[in-house]
This record gives sequence, C-alpha cells and structure tokens, in this order.
Amino acid sequence: MKGTVAFTSLGCDKNRVDSEVMLGILAQKGFQVIADEGQADIIVVNTCCFIKDALEESIETILEMAEYKKTGNCKGLIVAGCLGQRYEEDFFNELPEVDAIIGTAAYESVAEVASEILAGKTGERYLEDIDRPMEDANGKLRVLSTAPYFAYLKISEGCDNHCTYCVIPKLRGKHRSRALESLMDEAAVLAQNGVKELVVVAQDTSIYGRDLYGESKLHVLLEELAKINGIEWIRLLYCYPETLTQETIDVMAKNEKICHYIDMPIQHGNDAVLKRMGRKSSQALIKEKVAALRQAMPDIAIRTTLIVGFPGETEEEFQDLVSFVEEMKFDRLGVFSYSQEEGTPAGKMENQIEDELKEARRDTIMDIQKNIAAALCEKEVGKVVQVLVEGKLPEESVYCGRTRRDAPDIDGLVFLNAEEEIYSGDFVTVKIREAGDYDLMGDVIYADEPAE
Repeated sequence: MKGTVAFTSLGCDKNRVDSEVMLGILAQKGFQVIADEGQADIIVVNTCCFIKDALEESIETILEMAEYKKTGNCKGLIVAGCLGQRYEEDFFNELPEVDAIIGTAAYESVAEVASEILAGKTGERYLEDIDRPMEDANGKLRVLSTAPYFAYLKISEGCDNHCTYCVIPKLRGKHRSRALESLMDEAAVLAQNGVKELVVVAQDTSIYGRDLYGESKLHVLLEELAKINGIEWIRLLYCYPETLTQETIDVMAKNEKICHYIDMPIQHGNDAVLKRMGRKSSQALIKEKVAALRQAMPDIAIRTTLIVGFPGETEEEFQDLVSFVEEMKFDRLGVFSYSQEEGTPAGKMENQIEDELKEARRDTIMDIQKNIAAALCEKEVGKVVQVLVEGKLPEESVYCGRTRRDAPDIDGLVFLNAEEEIYSGDFVTVKIREAGDYDLMGDVIYADEPAE
C-alpha cells in the first residue's frame, strides 16, 4: 500500500463522477481510500467555483482539511477541479496550505501527484489542455460514492454555449463527447456491479455526439443503454430546449426503461433577458419544446432552473417571468439569484441588481412554485406507482424512496408503509394515499392485493 487517501467532492453530479474516477485510479495504483480525513496521508478536495457561494464553500473546505496537517496524519493536500483551474496563477500565494493542484483535464495524474507529495515534491500545478479529448478507459475504474443501485453516467465534457454569466467553458473547455462504445462498456460494468438506475449527465446532454458523429446521437445512446441487462431506469438531465431533438423525445416516449423525466435548464422566460444571457432559446421555443414533451408523454416530469436578478432585469421583465412560471406549471423548479462572476461578460454589465431585490424575486418565484408543486402532488393521490426504495427512517417503521418522476438528491421522496421488510435498491409497487408540498406518502401493494 502506498498510503491512505480521503476525498471531499463539492459541486455538481458531474464533479462527483470526476471524483469517482480519481478514487478508482488511486485504488488501482495501490492507495487505500478511507473516509476519515484525520487518518489520511493525502486529502483531495475536488472543488467547484461556478458561483460565489460554491467558491466560498470550496475555500472553506480547503482550509478545514488543511487543519488535519496539524491535528491528523495529513502529509499532503491536493486541490482538484475548477478552483485550481480558474485561479492557478495565484493559487499557492493565496492558499499556501495546498501542496498541489490538479486541473479539470488532468484527473488521470492524481495517483502520480499523491506519490510525488509523499516523496516530498510540493507546490506543483498539473494542468492539461482543457480541450483535449476525454479519456475513455478510466471510467471503468470508478469507485461509486452514490448508493450502489444508481450511478451518474457522464457522457461529455465542456460546453460550447458561452452564456454571458457562466465561466464553465473557460474551466472545462469546448464540448467533447465520449465515444458511444466507451459509454456502453462503462454502463455494462456498472450494471454488473448492481446499478439499476443510470442518470445521464453532461454540461449539455442534448448535443451528445455532435462533435464525433456530425449530429446529436443522444437518442441512439439512450436506445443502446436501454438494452443493457440490469439497468431498469434511465434518467436524463441537463438538456437544452434549443437542441433537444424530436428523435430523443420519441425514444423517451416509447422505451419503458427511460423515465418520463427531463431536467431542462432554461434560466429565464423573458426574451430580452435570455438574449442578454447569451441563451439561444426564447419563450416561444421553450413553450414549443415543453408542449412536444407533454404531448409525447402526458405523465412526464419536467424540471428546470431559473436565474433571477440578472443585470438589467426590470420589473416588467421579472413579471413576464412570473406569468411564464404560472402558465407553464413546471413539475420541479429551482431558482438561483444571479451571481456576479469575474471573467464573464455579465459580470461587467451595467445595472447590476442589489442582493436584497434578487433574494425577494427568488422568494416570489419559489412561493409560486410551492403552490404549483403541491397541486401537482395532490394529483398523484390514488395512483399506483413504481418506487425505488432508498432507505428506512431510523426512528420509525417507515421507508422512503423515489418514483420515476424524482431524480436523486434534488427532488421529492415517497414515504412508504410496508408490512414486510424491504431493502434499499428494491423496486416496489406503491399506492399513493397522501400528498405534501413536495413529497408523497403511500403504502406498498403486494402481489395478492388488488391494485384498484
């Protein structure tokens, strides 16, 4: 054994996949991965700095982990991901506690970096070309940090959209898809290891394959993934409305394994704001795409995200967004207050909105959405649905799980009563008897019971 390593992964589920790949590489190279930072020889923090809050959390976590150099066994602190990539010039001056930084395209070097630190080499930057093709082979080495019955499948890296508020293309590079064959191989390994639900992710999943095959092949990928034995649910996140194809919608509608669920970030509903954001959609286009999804799959759950308080957002533009949200009745919706990021065009725009007004606008939208969500939950009462069991509440004889309409970690839960013992990762049939604002309550129906 070369040493022990503890890992802290911050940010999005795409970052989580990168962390899982690094964990796999470290394990393969002879390091022992442990959970206790106080006992680890090396601590790795995979950072996020997409918005100000994420940046602050990353810095706080780095400083917290650095304390283990005094109180624990830590001999080296590695910072991976976006923070080091973004601020590599000034990094060691600002955070001398860090021994090495690994950029967003250099994850394959993590074991080498850890070995070099243990040998006394510190203060190094490991930064590769962020536009280089994705490494395919290492996906099979992943050590899952999720529950064993579901996993994220990262199908591409980078982004070509260059929205005016976003720094991701500068940190992650241009859009690069992984080869279809590589993704199939990885998904097959995940299924063999007990994964039942695949959550397909990328910065922009709807253009998967455009760089490799000349056109989007997301619909082909979904069809192929559905052929893998052991995979029961396939869930699709982060599709842009302007690039979501009818072929993908049709495949979702006809294939039983593909959940009638989509995360489609739209960011706003007013055309003028969308234009300032550098988005390629419009209110009419978004309505058209939502209508197409709902026509093909009347039971589909559509999740989206919005940004309020974008520079120059007038009261009239905000009210247009309010009306849009009330009309569209999205099944799931999250709202962010605009974060002014250095190095972005929006960060230099005039008429920046005060934080107090941004927060008030966010609260307004979320109050509207809470009522919409509660009404939609109420419509589920009496239905019989399939639920993936996630666990049992420690102090009650009540289980919790998710339906096809709920993504892990971000959506609601179903709380279950069951007469017999059930286990995490089981699929059960449930009759919904009660609804909350975002969650549902139900009872497991057994094979000899009528489903009514």
